[in-house]
Amino acid sequence: MFLFFHSLTVSGDSSVLLSEDQFLCSICLDVFTDPVSTPCGHNFCMNCIKFTKRPELKVNTTLREVVDHFKKKSVLDKPEVLCDGCAGVKQKALKSCLDCVASLCKPHLESHYTIPRFKNHKLINPVKNLDDYICQKHEKPLELFCRDDQTCVCKFCTEGDHKNHNTVPIGEESGQKKTQLGKTQAEMQQMIQDRLKKIKEIEHSVEIRKRNTEKEISDSVEVFTALMRSIERSQAELLEVMEEKQKAAERQAEEFIKDLEQEITELKRRDTELEQLSHTEDHLHLLQIYPSLCRPPHTTNWTDISVDAHLSVETVRNTLSQLQKISAGLKKIQQYAVDVTRDPDTASPYLILCDDGKQVRCGDTEQNLPDNPKRFTYYCDVLGKEGFSSGRFYYEVQVRGESIDRKGENKLSPKNGYWTVILRNGDEYEACTGPTVHLFLNEKPQKVGVFVDYEEGLVSFYDVEARSHIYSFTGQSFTEKLYPYFSPWPNDGGKNSAPLIITPVSNTK
Repeated sequence: MFLFFHSLTVSGDSSVLLSEDQFLCSICLDVFTDPVSTPCGHNFCMNCIKFTKRPELKVNTTLREVVDHFKKKSVLDKPEVLCDGCAGVKQKALKSCLDCVASLCKPHLESHYTIPRFKNHKLINPVKNLDDYICQKHEKPLELFCRDDQTCVCKFCTEGDHKNHNTVPIGEESGQKKTQLGKTQAEMQQMIQDRLKKIKEIEHSVEIRKRNTEKEISDSVEVFTALMRSIERSQAELLEVMEEKQKAAERQAEEFIKDLEQEITELKRRDTELEQLSHTEDHLHLLQIYPSLCRPPHTTNWTDISVDAHLSVETVRNTLSQLQKISAGLKKIQQYAVDVTRDPDTASPYLILCDDGKQVRCGDTEQNLPDNPKRFTYYCDVLGKEGFSSGRFYYEVQVRGESIDRKGENKLSPKNGYWTVILRNGDEYEACTGPTVHLFLNEKPQKVGVFVDYEEGLVSFYDVEARSHIYSFTGQSFTEKLYPYFSPWPNDGGKNSAPLIITPVSNTK
């Protein structure tokens, strides 16, 4: 039946204070892995200690963190570059020569220290992308920075395209950029702290709201006990809405926290890059990527974003007052009774209509009916012939024992143009609100009244004989003509053969 409308941080320039020798295990001669300290105060890798009776050893966590920091910095400052001069197995390059445009190991670099004409060559720490450090126009080392054009240039560039420009050694410009990087890093760290603080604010707001919700639910129970039986029936519905709003607030808070944590992760990543670059000696690389690093990250302004922690008891009282008004007004609304008949052009081929258009039931076989664009074909549905586009109207249906899709499966919800109350499995009543609201009725309605106020956006259902309110769709927005909607559902071999009957309206006593 169915009615019915449609810990540790190594700061500063650690390379000045720390050398690789300080982090080498004297056994394996490599950088420490899980460094441990012996009782005598010496440090080794955990796996390098070989004693017949080994003393109890514990990982030196402080030293491990320093070593890990050193390893990361070594990767940045000393990339793995092979010698261009080696013919067979290439050795690791010690320096890169910008004049020779080659990276050289210690033996091949010896000539740069012994042969006079090589002594003036520009040597830097080994880099893979050596061509990036050479002027492509003059094939000379990029040693200067043009502040007018914000680019690195060679000495010959200052005699041509960059003549009379403000140029400085790249080391000097790099120093200034490092200072600016420090400021940018400080701002990044502050943004991280602001977002961590915001997470705490949101979590606190959710906790406050949860306590308030629990208190308001408790208070609402006292309010409900003084109301009519029809209002008591609405208690479960209202509590469900309140709990859903609480869940919605918690889901919103989880989304905020997730977004904040994502921003914190990105900001920490940027902060780590800034930390590493603030110690680099690769001045050219620093200047080349500086603009992108200093560009403000894309983040949300969280200043005015919060989770509402308050739930006023007035929300409960106002809702109950509205429901009480609707329940007490059944007799009054019956004055808006209208004559409703069913439209055979919309009826499913499985429906059997009486000649007067007042009764409808579902048969077991499909009838051969003319094809009609208005006809329902998927379910056993039919519309009322009369449509309403303004005002108020009311009708009653015995239920005992146009913006919808009539050719496919009907999703019963206001979103799809249906305002319905349904009965499932013989004793389960639901309001199809999308998602469904379960209705807890003390009695099984025999006759249902339907009242509509087009301008107020209201569709209400009543148990006529019990003179009680069943459910109301409120705050709706109607833009098209509304038609009564009926669906007796399949006959099921005679188990669901009772008809839906539109009955005359008689005033309640």
